[in-house]
Amino acid sequence: GIAPPAALPFVQLDFTYTAGADVAAEAAKLVEILGARLVFAIDAMGTRVAMLELTEGPPHLLLTDHLEGERPILIYRVASLEDGLRRLRAAGFDPGPTLEIPVGPCSSFLTLGGHRFAIYEPTRPEVARHFAGRRDF
Repeated sequence: GIAPPAALPFVQLDFTYTAGADVAAEAAKLVEILGARLVFAIDAMGTRVAMLELTEGPPHLLLTDHLEGERPILIYRVASLEDGLRRLRAAGFDPGPTLEIPVGPCSSFLTLGGHRFAIYEPTRPEVARHFAGRRDF
């Protein structure tokens, strides 16, 4: 069975990672229509990613052109990725391989029904500040 919620590692939902067909145009419309704040717009290694804030705090929206699928990935901060992965496995989830995102190591997993989640440990939180204000597009 599934472990009770207290046994799961989530600290906070920090990012909603979602696909965009035209990241520049979609980000511009979110700024114009919803009043979002464009934190950064990066075009590197054949990929475009824009981070937008709709509120002062998280979750922040990450629009990208390289994400496949229709469902967003909900990216949760955890205190320890190693502990988080252990707890998810104990709860019956099968996390994918660990990969590096700019702010730290991350692992994603699917729930029943195909909902996409990820957990990450913020080992490099200063990287987010480094990208703030960057406008490649």
